[in-house]
Amino acid sequence: MLSNATVDPVSLHLDEKLTRLSSTDSECYIYKVHDRLRWQNEKLYEPEILAIGPYHHGKDNLQWMEEHKLGYLRLLLKRRNETSVDRYIVAMRDLQEQALRCYANSIWLNKDEFVKMMLLDSCFLVELFRKFTITSMRDRNDSLFKIDWILPSILRDLFLFENQLPFFVLVQLFDMTKLLDPHDNITDLAIRYCHSVSQYLCYSASLGLEKILYACNGISTCRVKHFLGLTHQIASFSLSKSIPLTNVIADKKKIWEHIHCATELHEVGIKFKKCKHDTFMCNVKFKNGVLEIPTFVIHEKTECLLRNVIAYEQHHLEEDIGLKYTTDYLTLLCCLINSSQDVSLLRRCGILENMLGGDEAVVSILNKISTCAITPHDNFYYSQVFNDISGYSKQRWNVWTAMLRRNYFNSPWTIISFLGAIMLLLLTLTQTMFSILAYFCNRGC
Repeated sequence: MLSNATVDPVSLHLDEKLTRLSSTDSECYIYKVHDRLRWQNEKLYEPEILAIGPYHHGKDNLQWMEEHKLGYLRLLLKRRNETSVDRYIVAMRDLQEQALRCYANSIWLNKDEFVKMMLLDSCFLVELFRKFTITSMRDRNDSLFKIDWILPSILRDLFLFENQLPFFVLVQLFDMTKLLDPHDNITDLAIRYCHSVSQYLCYSASLGLEKILYACNGISTCRVKHFLGLTHQIASFSLSKSIPLTNVIADKKKIWEHIHCATELHEVGIKFKKCKHDTFMCNVKFKNGVLEIPTFVIHEKTECLLRNVIAYEQHHLEEDIGLKYTTDYLTLLCCLINSSQDVSLLRRCGILENMLGGDEAVVSILNKISTCAITPHDNFYYSQVFNDISGYSKQRWNVWTAMLRRNYFNSPWTIISFLGAIMLLLLTLTQTMFSILAYFCNRGC
């Protein structure tokens, strides 16, 4: 065996690094946003009022909510007739090392500060979800429920990729403070809060609350990573119950072709239709020249929400159904929408609801978000739909029919003119036939 004196110093240095390298790196699932995404618009990845987890903890502009966290912990102790937080601190210390391993980036908090943060953040979230559903628990002076803009802003911050706390920490505090109320279920409470505060979010755009709760009965809390992961898992789980897994895998692996924008597809005879029944956002269907899409609402927080979900999907490496459903859905929208005319067409069909004002604003937002979405050519959720649309667009009969409709049947007056011409032609033919019959009858006589 070689002594250290005979070993290359570069080898020694690299061996030391490999020795220090944690074998638990694979446990990390809470990251910071990559600079490639952050530089485009840093504010969309930063909390506005609420810090959850260590990455944004202690920032000056978020201190107001830190007082609310302390207030919620005090009310929890009072409700349970407890005078000390000691047993909760002990529970958090037991989870401390496991929780630290969930964060991929360095944390500046020391161990005591980290434990304190775990308790305050988990208590705040659990109590917030409870108070939202179980209204009798609310304090009449609680400003979070008196000022309209606060709850949506909190929800926006809970969707941030960096602003997360391991879900098992919430489960631990929830189990230690469980109520007798039948609604006191941590997963259901989180879903009810998310759906009720903002029904226009990605997974709940067209699904009712009860359908979501029913679809999520099979989700185990031990498989939930954090709040953002829960909402993504809800979408994936709901999708798996509506579409066979084998069909999704087969479709995703097909090579797909890009499709034209909505107005160009409309010109070749493709019709756009809003789904009539409650359905999952990604459940897009194409049949007999009709593209059926659930309604999607675009509002001021759409860019922030989509960017953070896409960031999560880019780091989420597990093989799971609907793994990159948001990225793929964004690719679908960006293919269909190139101009304000495309937005107008989809809006008139009831597929898009524009809460931003002008249709150009929708185009601008989608162009910005599209820069952070990467869709592999052989792994796309809508591969079959795209290929079917492309094949339909290339059929000559469909093109000719669309041209006839566009050139001769694009208004009531052209239709009336066409019918008039047909009627005139029929009358002319009838008159000619009678003239020929009269001629032969006269010769016969």
